[in-house]
Amino acid sequence: MTAEYKFIDGFKCYAPELAEENGDFDVSSFYHLYAIENTNFWFVSRNNVIKTLVEKYCAGKILQKNRFLEIGCGTGYVLKGLSKFRYLELEGAEIYLQGLKYARSRLPGVTLTQLDATKIPFEDEFNSIGAFDVLEHIDADELVIEQIYSALKNGGLFFISVPQYKWLWSRTDEYARHKRRYSRKELITKLKVKGFTIKYITSFAFILFPLMMASRWFSGIEKIKKSDNCKRPPEINLNPVMNSFLKYLMKIDEWLIKCRVSLPFGGSLIVIAEKPI
Repeated sequence: MTAEYKFIDGFKCYAPELAEENGDFDVSSFYHLYAIENTNFWFVSRNNVIKTLVEKYCAGKILQKNRFLEIGCGTGYVLKGLSKFRYLELEGAEIYLQGLKYARSRLPGVTLTQLDATKIPFEDEFNSIGAFDVLEHIDADELVIEQIYSALKNGGLFFISVPQYKWLWSRTDEYARHKRRYSRKELITKLKVKGFTIKYITSFAFILFPLMMASRWFSGIEKIKKSDNCKRPPEINLNPVMNSFLKYLMKIDEWLIKCRVSLPFGGSLIVIAEKPI
């Protein structure tokens, strides 16, 4: 498949009109994310789980290198973690140039492309595609799933993480400009309708779920105000002691998922789907 593009700041851009700002994400957040991702308990633990699952499902799947594209790669934190696997041929795609610039500083040798996930300019090209906390930012999430299905080779894998449970909506979702939180049934249905089969599904942030429920209960969803949207939520602005404690607790999630347990509930949902051969 061929599509028109132009180079901006050294990046191949397939949707240059959306590269600076389009309302789905606060571009200024990339600066803060780049600063905290290496230490924040949630990002560190999620990366550990992603690495565990990619290693389990991708290693030895094919004799040649596994071409892996991350949609919505942001600052490149996930790709940096996956770079330890030499059998992966990593590529990153992001709609915002600002995110790609941070990603380039982390991954100078990785191909990084600017594109709109609802119009992916590839077909039957990738062995694996990841979208980690991306679908909830996009109105046309089913179109994105369809585009990813098309970009995968037969037998290709789609690695996904999304926030779970609509009733857990909070200031964090407002701050991140989420469009939705997913139920397990909803995400599975959307994937199957587009042709995917489900290889593995689990909740994530299982061990912290009681704390999340208590936080939502005491804050009161109805008290979220538009004036609060610009304020970083407390789970992002953590003191080092609390962050270390939560990082330690999340080791339980990591261990259970490594043991192939499908956790029944949690703040997030992780799915591995396959495009049939």
